[in-house]
Amino acid sequence: MNNLIWLIRASRWARNPPSRRMVMLVFAIVALGLTLLGLEHFGLWPDWATLDNPRRPPMPRL
Repeated sequence: MNNLIWLIRASRWARNPPSRRMVMLVFAIVALGLTLLGLEHFGLWPDWATLDNPRRPPMPRL
């Protein structure tokens, strides 16, 4: 069933493709994310922007 939904979505996208501006916006966001990932991977990410304990479980709701 999920494949049928994606097929319908693809057919709508083929009929009404996104504008060039929207495509460039999506590529810019992806490039920014990859840049941040690369900075973190190569150790260039500043320490002040890193979580102290990223694996801490979430706080319970009251």
